[in-house]
Amino acid sequence: MLDAAAHGGVPACATAAALHGLWTLPHDELHVWLGRAGSARAHDRCRCHLHWDRGDVTVGTLPPIPLVLVQVAWCRGEEAFFAALESALRQGLLSSAETQILRPRLPVSIRWLVDFARTDADSGLESLVRLRLHRHGISVRCQVHVFATGVVDFLIGDRLLLEIDGKPNHDGPSHRHKDLVRDANSAAWDFETLRFDYAMVIHDWPLVEDAILAKVRAGAHLQSAR
Repeated sequence: MLDAAAHGGVPACATAAALHGLWTLPHDELHVWLGRAGSARAHDRCRCHLHWDRGDVTVGTLPPIPLVLVQVAWCRGEEAFFAALESALRQGLLSSAETQILRPRLPVSIRWLVDFARTDADSGLESLVRLRLHRHGISVRCQVHVFATGVVDFLIGDRLLLEIDGKPNHDGPSHRHKDLVRDANSAAWDFETLRFDYAMVIHDWPLVEDAILAKVRAGAHLQSAR
């Protein structure tokens, strides 16, 4: 807030999204919205990314979430926008009216994501996986209850389960044991499980993609004879 105020602006884009509690992709720069009256003058060690969107800035406050999402869309691209959008919807921070106001301000090429977005993504990782698989024409069911296992992140076809382990929820031996028990129960009922963590989805997506596509090509998602 202080560094943004040194410009006469407020946190913007990915920085403001994180401060609003939205899920964001990793970023290092401080994004600052200057509105009509801000200044590009630098503070010490300034590495700010400046936004000059129209509007009046009130120093010391955050811009509203619809504006933040528009900034993310234009500045950070499709995936960052989609993850932040689903995070806002999940937390009830974006009304249906605000969603409709948001749409015409987005780049034309990504407006379809407003209709594609859901309210049940547990994390931005799940949003990214669903979007990336959609590009391959792979449809997934989200937050599906599987007998003897519980609720799983994704189900592809009849029997291929995808579990996405975010950083906060799957650290330590106790969580690892629970995950293994879940996977064993799934296997006992003829489901196959692919499990990926935060680092794989964010930093090694080609490997994750290859693993999923290989299983789909092999028909692992189809109902087995048994």
